[in-house]
Amino acid sequence: MKIKPEQILPLVLIIINVLAAIVCFIRKDIRGGVYWLAAAILNLVVAF
Repeated sequence: MKIKPEQILPLVLIIINVLAAIVCFIRKDIRGGVYWLAAAILNLVVAF
């Protein structure tokens, strides 16, 4: 799968969202983790 130049920013945002979810899960903040994971999935669906 080749990434188009206009998909670079959404990909960066998806990575940031996943990292935020990981941090929330490490801190045992399940609601926050699910929120950021859902945001990453939403961005993934919209961008790709």
